Amino acid sequence: MSRRTTRLLTAAAAALLAITVAQVPLADAAPAAKPTKADSAATPYMGWSSWSLESTNYPGVNPTGPASWLTEANVIKQTDVVAGKLKSHGYDYVNVDAGWLGGFDGNARPLSNATTFPHGMKYLGDYIHRKGLKFGAYLAVGLDIRAYNNGNTPIAGVKNCFTRNLVYSDLRTTNGWNSSYKIDFTNPCSQAYINSIAAELAGWGVDFLKLDGVGPGSFQGGANYDNTSDVKAWNTALAKTGRKIQFVISWGLSHRQADVWKANSNGARVETDVECYCDTIVTWNNSVKQRFADVVQWIPDAGPGYWNNLDSLDVGNGQMDGISEAERQSYATLWAIEAAPLYVGDDLTKLDPYGLSLLTNDEVIAVDQAGIAAKPVDQSSQQQVWYARQKDGSYTVALFNLGDATATVTANLAQLGINGTAKVRDLWSHKDLAAATGTVSASLPTHGSQLLKITPNAKDNAPNPPGNLHAVAASGTTAAGNSVTLAWDPSFSGNSAVKSYEVYNGTSRLLTTAGTSVTVASLAPSSTFDFNVVAVTKDGKKSLPSNKLNVSTADKNGSINYEGEAAVNLVTGGASVNDCGPCSGGKKVGNLGGTGHLSFPNVWAPKDGTYLMTVSYVDGDSGRTAQVTVNGVPFRLPMAGSNDNDWGTPQTVVVPVTLKAGGSNLVEFNGPTPNDYVADIDKITI
Repeated sequence: MSRRTTRLLTAAAAALLAITVAQVPLADAAPAAKPTKADSAATPYMGWSSWSLESTNYPGVNPTGPASWLTEANVIKQTDVVAGKLKSHGYDYVNVDAGWLGGFDGNARPLSNATTFPHGMKYLGDYIHRKGLKFGAYLAVGLDIRAYNNGNTPIAGVKNCFTRNLVYSDLRTTNGWNSSYKIDFTNPCSQAYINSIAAELAGWGVDFLKLDGVGPGSFQGGANYDNTSDVKAWNTALAKTGRKIQFVISWGLSHRQADVWKANSNGARVETDVECYCDTIVTWNNSVKQRFADVVQWIPDAGPGYWNNLDSLDVGNGQMDGISEAERQSYATLWAIEAAPLYVGDDLTKLDPYGLSLLTNDEVIAVDQAGIAAKPVDQSSQQQVWYARQKDGSYTVALFNLGDATATVTANLAQLGINGTAKVRDLWSHKDLAAATGTVSASLPTHGSQLLKITPNAKDNAPNPPGNLHAVAASGTTAAGNSVTLAWDPSFSGNSAVKSYEVYNGTSRLLTTAGTSVTVASLAPSSTFDFNVVAVTKDGKKSLPSNKLNVSTADKNGSINYEGEAAVNLVTGGASVNDCGPCSGGKKVGNLGGTGHLSFPNVWAPKDGTYLMTVSYVDGDSGRTAQVTVNGVPFRLPMAGSNDNDWGTPQTVVVPVTLKAGGSNLVEFNGPTPNDYVADIDKITI
């Protein structure tokens, strides 16, 4: 659920909880020094969830208003299909999202809606368990305002703790909808309260908990929306029950707190809801395509115990889903290559044959369950290659055409770290394709994709060349000269990692390092370098060189900053110069995209070459993609968002740009389409 679900909250009774800690020392209040999770989440979970059906306006789904689909009877019908058609393929969770809550007991613990869930949550959990499946529930972060009861409700299991002890005296609100009071975890009563609810859930047989509206994130930021203490408390409470309960937090979490999320949960939603809240369940443009940009900053975080959550997989019924077959396949492909949880949101009683084939393709499911998140080579165009090296030495390679017309997408195998001849298998069609050397290409329809397993000849590819050499930072100073920070994929000889890497400029070795990133310093000014990297095994065997990276350095005067608000720039259309205290010069250019346009007309370079441009920007929303045009040549530049409504803290992204000698280079920022907004621009540095 997300900010777009505010209109549904009253009808759906979103859920509940979080809490506060005070002056009464309690034996069970202290959190563990090292967080212990209730569920190890060794692989991404698979199953079904109710919210996609609750949120849609598709005719006949919600007969009496928003979220009215959610009933015990309907969940049981979905459970039967999961057990009958999907369980054998690994789907085993049945998750009841917002809308089951009917009130609170005499200890402020949640009660199910007696009308829509007449037998209660334990009955439903028992039914799901009898089918060999797992039972998931939902709560919203914070102390639900309806549970407060003027502060007089006692907390179960402890003395002298009431709901008034859980909250701040000013009754400040929290979560993505401000539907709860913020819990003060300096009071031990708060942890006791969370413990009491966790024990209740465990008693119902709950195997999964989604905690929603969590901040920083959910497009909320600042102290009132900092729910890191809530997440820690819930993790502690769930572990204390002794029951394996997978714990996932939502929605659009801020990556700035990724370490907290990873230590205390099994996964965080990286974006807002995938649902469109329209006459279908999703649309491609509404939020499916946005995930191709927004997941990128989270990719390094995925792994056993913690998985990046992309939201529901709504590909089971084309008419109800609202997307084409090509889009359905691309949707499922991204989820699989990102090792994201695969939880279906469709009405499983109405799966069409194509949807069922997508959901039950065991070769694709195996990619997801392998748990190795793929990454894009680059995202400068709508034709993208994403890849991941698997533990057996094969590569998962996805080709995506995200554009609005048929296009050819080509993977350069050497750039991925693949040398020699390789076997190629199409995982969606279950077909072996012709062996490949050098490149793999496919002509793909609008929003189409191809998912491949590429297996290099072990002899040719041992050790494999370092893949995807790229620059992640650059600087130029008059005192220390220029520096470039390089990064690349690790190389292997069989299943063994190589011992070291040699970094070259052309054929001249610059240095040797054991890691997969290094800063090459003291580079001569006004010079061009052709970086490449060679892997070296323990016995001294060397790989072929990586792809080359051409970089030109600043002159002897060092890097040059160009402020977005500088008078020489062109700020046109709806764009405007705005205050930004932490920004360079205290200003930024905002309202870019649509008619808003920013041009830097006098960017200087000492010679023709490819330079590293650092863009300092501000984006408190989900990620935004700019169209950057350099001397008339456009490319796309995704910029990660913070999801926490912080429009005053700059972050940076580095991108190569081709400049000509002199001071007449033109760098422009605007939206890729008239409907796309762009991050606020602080400055660029060449």
